[in-house]
Amino acid sequence: MGNPRSEAVTPDGAADFVPARGGVAALRRAAEGCRGCPLFQDATQTVFGAGPEHARTVVVGEQPGDQEDREGEPFVGPAGRLLRKALADAEIDEQEVYFTNAVKHFKFAPVKAGGKRRIHKAPSLREMSACRPWLDAELRRVDPELVLALGGTAGKSLLGNSFKVTESRGVLLYLPAGTLPATAQSRAGDGARGLVATVHPSAVLRATDRKEAYRGLVTDLGVAARFLT
Repeated sequence: MGNPRSEAVTPDGAADFVPARGGVAALRRAAEGCRGCPLFQDATQTVFGAGPEHARTVVVGEQPGDQEDREGEPFVGPAGRLLRKALADAEIDEQEVYFTNAVKHFKFAPVKAGGKRRIHKAPSLREMSACRPWLDAELRRVDPELVLALGGTAGKSLLGNSFKVTESRGVLLYLPAGTLPATAQSRAGDGARGLVATVHPSAVLRATDRKEAYRGLVTDLGVAARFLT
């Protein structure tokens, strides 16, 4: 069950671990030793973002899942595979996408004491805030044209606690140029970075009508695709 560690958590979250210089590779190396919140104590490893360093699109999910935690790569489990299919169906080139999460360690609970199966638990506001410097740094290094926020946690990390995916999904929003994360919708302008929110693909997998939920996801991604053309 995980990889328990006893190192102390830093009071300022991840901020003390983020290097001032270097690209995404430097961020990834530094994140391996992050002790910004208690989640590192039980997770197998840090799961940092992956993809082209100057991708046109950054996909932001909630946190790594069980398979991602074991493999050390984002979006490699069932939800990730469904997302990649949806991106292709929406005609968004996966080779121009950087995949990451708002929280870089897997938060989970065992199904039963001593069991091997681990069930995802949503990160708390404190854990999201502690990990936010990593997401800020990734976005600044990659400097994408568009950000895709998958689900409520990702949306709140980018747009604040009032964000609701049910109210904002499939709508083209904008992040202020040079200011990440945004706290409110801004007017489009020169250099504005687009943002489109949609449901997390794991919600599609849980849906009663999976086909309809998948169509909704692809429709939302289509808004992003049109922005990129």
